[in-house]
Amino acid sequence: MWSDIGIGIGVVLAIVAIRDLLQKKHAIIRNFPVIGHFRYMIEAIGPELRQYIVAKNDEERPFSRDQRRWVYTSSKKQNNYFGFGTDNDLETAPGHIILRHSAFPVAPAAPDDQLHLIPCAKVMGGARGRAKAFRPDSVFSVSAMSFGSLSANAVQALNRGCAESRSLHNTGEGGISEHHRKGAGLIYQLGTGYFGARAPDGTFSMDRFLETVASADVRAVEVKLSQGAKPGKGGVLPAAKVTPEIARTRGIPVGEACLSPAHHTAFQDSSGLLDFVEELAERTGIPVGIKSAVGDIGFFEELAHQMETTGRGVDFIQIDGSEGGTGAAPLAFTDHVSMPFKLGFTQVWRTFAERGIQDDVVWIGSGKLGFPAPACLAFSLGCDMIGMAREPMLAIGCIQAQQCHTGHCPTGVATQGKWLMRGLDPTHKAYRMANFMVTLRKETLELCHAMGAEHPGLLSPDQFAILDDRFGSNSADTMFSYEPGWGHPAEGLRDELVTLMKRDADVA
Repeated sequence: MWSDIGIGIGVVLAIVAIRDLLQKKHAIIRNFPVIGHFRYMIEAIGPELRQYIVAKNDEERPFSRDQRRWVYTSSKKQNNYFGFGTDNDLETAPGHIILRHSAFPVAPAAPDDQLHLIPCAKVMGGARGRAKAFRPDSVFSVSAMSFGSLSANAVQALNRGCAESRSLHNTGEGGISEHHRKGAGLIYQLGTGYFGARAPDGTFSMDRFLETVASADVRAVEVKLSQGAKPGKGGVLPAAKVTPEIARTRGIPVGEACLSPAHHTAFQDSSGLLDFVEELAERTGIPVGIKSAVGDIGFFEELAHQMETTGRGVDFIQIDGSEGGTGAAPLAFTDHVSMPFKLGFTQVWRTFAERGIQDDVVWIGSGKLGFPAPACLAFSLGCDMIGMAREPMLAIGCIQAQQCHTGHCPTGVATQGKWLMRGLDPTHKAYRMANFMVTLRKETLELCHAMGAEHPGLLSPDQFAILDDRFGSNSADTMFSYEPGWGHPAEGLRDELVTLMKRDADVA
């Protein structure tokens, strides 16, 4: 028996070796038959090898082992503490964030067993009098990830987890699927493909848009201009991923590659954008905003000028940093196009603050901000909300295998493969998603209290030090050229926030 098995293995290896010697595509395999395949096998599992064997706790990108461990343990309600002190080299770590704690911290007002809700500092749509203006219950939300790029089970898990934690869920530009209808309030994203609001020729259809909005719990509409993963480039969904369900959701043919243009056809400039936004808001009563990475600052200067002088405006602006993005993209785009969050956001926020209209907009930041300390800094710089994508992916099981663009995600998150999807149980992962969101809010509030603030919107940039590599630091307000008082809401809103946090604690 064993001799037969040995002969069989030998025959197979001989066939492989002959094939390797005759093929001309791979030089390594041709020069080293059979054993040359191990090179490609090791390369295929390179991210996993680095994660678990090679990389240190705080050096891997995009998320370090420490960051992933914090998300995993938080989502499972396990002990997320770290012992024996920091393993970061603080004194010579450029860009490291230090929070200046207060000598007189704020005592927490809420009991330990509640949702730790942090309501948005502003009413979304309130400044422009939208009929369906509202104050989001949570300053943290799930940012745009489309059904199609994510699996059905992943979208369900995110939506159910958002519902349990009373957080908003951005649909991504792929339209509103059945998996988005599991209880969470939605931000419906309109990208350049206008999925869910698409005419047969691919242009925008107001009738289809109104039908889609009326069919789901849409709280806000986001017009996507660009995203951090691939600014200035449209999305691509390969033909193999365009299943009948995805085709039905997006309004496109089955089995054909889905290409999104790099630009909108419904408008061509800032004035046209504002006309489009106002029409959407007028027809639905829903707050309408934009999402953009930051490249040409002239666009935002023109937008602010138009809002200041014409009476038209957006209800929210989400600034996406170039370090963010779940979408697969060419390396040249991910590495070199658009500004990272801190630089891009502060340039745009200052542009509006110089005109005195920053409080007319709900500001949303995104780009690796789903951790308490970076989130607190973002709030101090003017963010009213934080949108997260990859951190929620980690919460529902992503292992950072970096196979999102291949369709072979091993955890069933970013794939349409039925066998891989079955490993992700949406009910269990929804529980983990909700735990992550609640823990993130809880620890963000704990940092705020340590700094003497009842709400993240009350933090100031001068409460943060940014370290350099020469045993020095700069205050965040100095580093980003903020004037005194910039970065948090107007005086009247501050008292309102303190009252709001006490009231929500009593209700909880």
